[in-house]
Amino acid sequence: MKVTMVRNNLEANDRLAEENRRLFDRHRLTVINLMSAPGAGKTSLLERTVAALRSELSIGVVEGDIQTSLDAERIERAGAVAVQINTDGACHLDANMVAAAVGQLELEKLDLLIIENVGNLVCPAEFKVGEHAKVMVLSLAEGDDKPLKYPLMFKESRVLLINKLDLGPYVSSDPKRIEQAARSINPEITIFPVSCKTGEGLEAWYGWLRRTCAESKA
Repeated sequence: MKVTMVRNNLEANDRLAEENRRLFDRHRLTVINLMSAPGAGKTSLLERTVAALRSELSIGVVEGDIQTSLDAERIERAGAVAVQINTDGACHLDANMVAAAVGQLELEKLDLLIIENVGNLVCPAEFKVGEHAKVMVLSLAEGDDKPLKYPLMFKESRVLLINKLDLGPYVSSDPKRIEQAARSINPEITIFPVSCKTGEGLEAWYGWLRRTCAESKA
């Protein structure tokens, strides 16, 4: 019975996600579902991304957190419109939550919408929200065993950013081993080794976003 209920919940969510996707497509809007464990650097990545691209792209952000609006406030200070979702304990965003949040945005004025999911390496990968691509951030400090321990997140993601390269001298993790493990699960995944602190590697990420948004507008 439990398996049946979970399957029914996922199927209902998928139907709502398809409705969200049709809405986004009507507005020729690129939507990214950004996922990671807590502290990997999602919000720092968004701050850098908004600052770098706000003169080229109109960017909106949906912020998912269990509590507080701290991240949404950071994103607004960086120069993007942000809507906060507090899940009050839920470990992921779902399509219904996102539908309610985007109703507060003027989608016709946006080129790029980034949904910052709740920090978790398990549940967010299971739930579609209408996105065009799942993107995950992994901190170098988390260890190079994470792709093998949490394979679904890496399998579902179109892009992996290996963040905090600046910590390389202080941790035993190796970005090359992370890449190798991630590609053993998802050979098609695009990988950007980056540091949100120093800016290393971020231009390649910005370029990917530019190209993806241009494809949506074509």
